Amino acid sequence: MRIFISTGEVSGDLQGSLLIAALKRQAAAASLELEIVALGGEKMLEAGATLLSNTSSIGSMGLLESLPYILPTLKVQRQAIAYLKQNPPDLVVLIDYMGPNLGIGTYIQQYLPGVPIVYYIAPQEWVWAVNVRNTARIVSFTDKLLAIFPEEARYFQKKGAKVSWVGHPLIDRMQDAPSRQKARAKLGIASEQTAIALLPASRRQELKYLLPVIFQAAQTVQAKLPEVHFWIPLSLDIYRQPIEQAIEHYGLRATVVSGQQKKEVFAAVDFAITKSGTVNLELALLNVPQVVVYRLHPITVWIARKILKGSIPFASPPNLVVMKQIVPEFLQEQATPENITQAVMELLLNPARREQTLADYAQMRQCLGEVGVCDRAAQEILQMLPNNS
Repeated sequence: MRIFISTGEVSGDLQGSLLIAALKRQAAAASLELEIVALGGEKMLEAGATLLSNTSSIGSMGLLESLPYILPTLKVQRQAIAYLKQNPPDLVVLIDYMGPNLGIGTYIQQYLPGVPIVYYIAPQEWVWAVNVRNTARIVSFTDKLLAIFPEEARYFQKKGAKVSWVGHPLIDRMQDAPSRQKARAKLGIASEQTAIALLPASRRQELKYLLPVIFQAAQTVQAKLPEVHFWIPLSLDIYRQPIEQAIEHYGLRATVVSGQQKKEVFAAVDFAITKSGTVNLELALLNVPQVVVYRLHPITVWIARKILKGSIPFASPPNLVVMKQIVPEFLQEQATPENITQAVMELLLNPARREQTLADYAQMRQCLGEVGVCDRAAQEILQMLPNNS
């Protein structure tokens, strides 16, 4: 049985790899032989997929920001469609990555109508709801939508999709995180040392729009707390050089580690200053208080506000899960070093604020489902295979 999986960016590669591992487990238990061909990244390759194209660094947020990626994205999409034409799979799984996946889903619907399509982790249309046409397209070609957020499940169900809520895959991933003591011992962090994670970028545009403001805030925090040390796990190795140059420029006491050590860093730190994204949930599941920052090109924001009339309730997943602000978010004009520093100091030095954050994290965790998310998703997917239904 051949399954084709399509995703992009760092977070898609992570979710794809967790799903592939679960698919292999479930297929072995059912004595099914699986071949998995994918658009994805290194993690999916390690999990056992044959990669058609590496898409982990092809991605952006925003309108202007996506311009440099239009041609690489179209190329990847054409490559995938040419492959599917020659080698029709038994089933297609789309993970987030809206632009290319809308194209691939539409192609399958038109030219390979017998191939079932599962959308696992749908694009966050339920948050932005700017372009209802995209929602309609997703619903029209998707045979089964596997939702990870309760709100996402409700939104797509209302729009007519066949939906199963499986829970959030990070619930599984964070099960084997080390204890704070073990993580600190491994990284060589003294028990009394204040350690803060800095997570400025998983997309190239974020090095430009987020890294300076996050590092300026870190510089001020360092001046106020001389014993602090910063830890920066890389999302992609290609960001090492610009990040190390910036550390020197801002005079930060910081250690850069590979992405493989991210879980140890998260388990060890007292706090995080971070971009918005999946990483916010990983931190929340390990009870790390955080301040979330996001900025886009000013023209993108102007178009979104004035022309598309878009507004978002929240940007970070922990807040979206419960639809209330449990971690401070500073977006666009609010994302200043002063605002970030003030929020960091308050959360670090005010025990009541910290306790409130931990209580809110516990409430959020209740909304993410039970352990076994990836296996549930894999079972749902395998049931959709032609011979299994």
